Amino acid sequence: MGHVNRTDHRKLGERTAMDARRNPRPNRGAFGLLLLPFVVVCVSCGRSQVQAQGPATLPPPLVTVVEAKVQDVPRYLDEIGRNIAFESVSVTPQVGGPIVERHFQDGENLKKGQLIFVIDPRPYKAQLDSARANLAQAEASLELAKVQFARDQELVGTRAISKQDYDTKKSTVDVNQAQVEAAKAAIETAQINLDYCYIHSPIDGRAGARLVDVGNVVQANNTSLLSIQRIDPIYATFTVTEHDLAEVQKKMSRGMLKAQVRLPADAENAGRSGNVEFLDNAVQNATGTVNLRATIPNADRHFWPGQFVNVRLVLDMEKGTVLVPSQATQISQQGPFVFVVKSDDTAELRPVTLGQRQRDDVVITSGVVAGERVVLAGQLLIRPGGKVHVGSGAPVTAPAADGADKQDSTRRNAS
Repeated sequence: MGHVNRTDHRKLGERTAMDARRNPRPNRGAFGLLLLPFVVVCVSCGRSQVQAQGPATLPPPLVTVVEAKVQDVPRYLDEIGRNIAFESVSVTPQVGGPIVERHFQDGENLKKGQLIFVIDPRPYKAQLDSARANLAQAEASLELAKVQFARDQELVGTRAISKQDYDTKKSTVDVNQAQVEAAKAAIETAQINLDYCYIHSPIDGRAGARLVDVGNVVQANNTSLLSIQRIDPIYATFTVTEHDLAEVQKKMSRGMLKAQVRLPADAENAGRSGNVEFLDNAVQNATGTVNLRATIPNADRHFWPGQFVNVRLVLDMEKGTVLVPSQATQISQQGPFVFVVKSDDTAELRPVTLGQRQRDDVVITSGVVAGERVVLAGQLLIRPGGKVHVGSGAPVTAPAADGADKQDSTRRNAS
């Protein structure tokens, strides 16, 4: 019985030693208490180092500025127009017959009086010859009648002939004279018809595609042969609203109304100037607009009939307006604004009132005066009232990112 007890106590002691090795809680707690002061000291040292460094100070943003300028600029209306030919002619024959010759190519630039078609002239030449023969016959009859009348005129005083015969001879002379005049008119008509066989260009212009070929028989005043359009100069037609009509009429009456015309693909400063010489005589009921037409030089054929064009109708010249580049203006919920750099290199947010654009610039009607420095580039990095660095080159677009990189590098080096 005692042997069994000793064995149990021995096993109980071995089990207790084994549990102590597996879960040494008293030792870990003691070690933690020893390390706690060291950790507190390290944390305190780290905080002191961070407080000594402080937050990184960002440099003033680099901006590009431009001075607001004063300039006389036009006040205008922008409209959409369309080009039409200065002159347009549809060539039709004046006499009928077969086409025997063609003397141009489709799309050719024609000169006024240039031969383009020939209608068979032989029937009309025969008519002319017949009319000339009739004239010769009438002239011969007239000469005979005049001789007979002259003879009877000498005898009428001697009563050798009766008064009736005298009057008959005089009437014969008058009739033959009329026949001569009719024959001359017939010759002129035949000559005109013969000339009509040779069709010439009535204007300087560009030929379209021919509508008939050689061998076709055409009818007088019925068959269209060709379309010719003069495109130098060229018209630009457009409309303005009846609200602007009174000012347009006033300027046009003084001969001062001009328009700048350009194609949609042209640069804004590539408009060509022309005089506005036509104002329609009525306002269109459906649209409330009135038609105008400007005449534009077009020697290089830059414009073409039927094209859409941008028309700028210049109404007046405004004196002493303030201009800044359009790039300098910004838009917020309160409206347009610009940043103005003051003499101490601080940036002021300045609300402005915008006028009309003038190519790459815009009119400032209020908010900026001439000579003030306006920020052209670098606005996104500016804090209103903050300092800026005015440079002549391109502004730094992301200095904040560079500052963040420097802070990260400093932290990595410290760690």
